[in-house]
Amino acid sequence: MKNKGCLSAGTIGIALLIIVGVLFFWGKNGYNNFVAQEQKVDAKWSNVQTVYQKRANLIPNLERTVKSYSKFEQETLTKVVEARSKATSININPTNLTEEDMARFQAAQGELSGALSRLMAVVESYPNLKADQQYINFQREYIAIENSIRTETVYYNDAARDYNISIKQFPNNILANFTNFKEKPLFKAQAGAENAPSVFTE
Repeated sequence: MKNKGCLSAGTIGIALLIIVGVLFFWGKNGYNNFVAQEQKVDAKWSNVQTVYQKRANLIPNLERTVKSYSKFEQETLTKVVEARSKATSININPTNLTEEDMARFQAAQGELSGALSRLMAVVESYPNLKADQQYINFQREYIAIENSIRTETVYYNDAARDYNISIKQFPNNILANFTNFKEKPLFKAQAGAENAPSVFTE
């Protein structure tokens, strides 16, 4: 009976070690997977910020070109400049990106998109400005950047969605909650976002 008791205790000890080992390797692999996925999301967010910044960088040249036409409606241009200033003033920490941060970012960028669209619609009434080579160059760069914005936001959403699914699935959700991995917000579709810019004519 004594030997049987010792054997049972030994067996239990081995079983506990196996369980601890399994939990350790599951936790380690799960944690490392979360880290890798989060890093991918952060990298995609960085790409999104880069293309939006490229769009913002176009505006000073646009401003100089438009200002050279004294009859152009200055209020329309002013709204673009102000919207650019607001959009570029928003600083987002990608490691702690919240729904509120995403909403502020999208709202500011949406305001700039709207201001640019209104300005370019007004330009249609100014044939000389519309034919200006600097403005034509802006048009081409703007279309390319808008297409890049659409692409990069889709890539970001795909990476964030995969990450969110991973940390919410059982039993990963237990580990994610314990290690403080949080859900990432997604870009929300805006009216007309599925269409490429169409205000330009050659």
